[in-house]
Amino acid sequence: MRSAGLVDLQINGFAGVDFNSGTVTPAQIDQALEAMLATGVTHCLPTIITAHPDELHQRFQALDAAISASRLGPAMCPGYHLEGPFLNPTAGYAGCHPPGAMTAADPGLVDRLESQLARPILMVTLAPEVEGAQALVASQVKAGRVVAIGHSAADFDAVAAAAEAGATLSTHLGNGMPQQLHKLENPIFAQLAEDRLWASFIADGIHLHPKALRSLLRAKGLDRSILVTDAVSAAASKPGNYPFAGMTVELRPDGSVRQPGAASLAGSALSLDQAVRNLVAWGLASAGEAVAMASDNPLAALEPALCARNMTLDRGKVEWSHDLTVTRISLGAIERRFDPVATLDAATA
Repeated sequence: MRSAGLVDLQINGFAGVDFNSGTVTPAQIDQALEAMLATGVTHCLPTIITAHPDELHQRFQALDAAISASRLGPAMCPGYHLEGPFLNPTAGYAGCHPPGAMTAADPGLVDRLESQLARPILMVTLAPEVEGAQALVASQVKAGRVVAIGHSAADFDAVAAAAEAGATLSTHLGNGMPQQLHKLENPIFAQLAEDRLWASFIADGIHLHPKALRSLLRAKGLDRSILVTDAVSAAASKPGNYPFAGMTVELRPDGSVRQPGAASLAGSALSLDQAVRNLVAWGLASAGEAVAMASDNPLAALEPALCARNMTLDRGKVEWSHDLTVTRISLGAIERRFDPVATLDAATA
């Protein structure tokens, strides 16, 4: 099978490299992106999570400089995803994001962060219930950014208002929420019911039970569903401790990533090609449908931000083996060929 390259809208790090470190280097960027090429990814939005403004500035500056000076970054990273700091700080909703760094909406913050970058912030995830959020949604859409809902307790009315203001996506729907919610009137149902929203999902079998994901996909529809990884530096790595945004996270033998001693998840160790294989193995989608959720759909969701900046992406090409491992990938002058058996063994090690 052949397809366009995969597009990951939410990735915090990969292959031992933390995009949120504030000290990331060009060599580290190439290390992470080389590993991502082996998973079929041709484009991604490196994601910076909640932090205080000075920390956000430092992390974006270091990331942007490293990508600009790397071999692969200019071709593979068209821009960034800012996840926070306009999120719900309540326990459960905050996830592993530091609640103390979360703030009311500040439209100027995103513009200030982007003003000294070589590439734009294309996506912002926020909670519509935070103070000033609806005005923030409108300002971000006007500035040519995709606005997503995440780490949010938003009810039906707040979700509808955010969509009316221009929000178009749910970030890792079903996660970034407390374990106990109202049985029907909750942020999951509110976002599933809003037809103007795409929904992204972390299909690792850890963030979402496969049969729960089946229900979510049925409700949203495969044509409005997107696969993301929310990967951290522990992805494509062996079990152990890894850095993530000033924290230490632990990749456990079961494949989950958590802060040591904590029960809550802290990103994932998922790769996007594995998410595709999982959907097919679980009987949730055909190979073509699963690949579209990792390629066509995320690009379509991102398209308004790209068009606002007159950006057109070379989608690249991926060749897949019969068992959906990547055998060849190309993006412009970049071309890699892989041994499918070795690649699959490395992915499951």
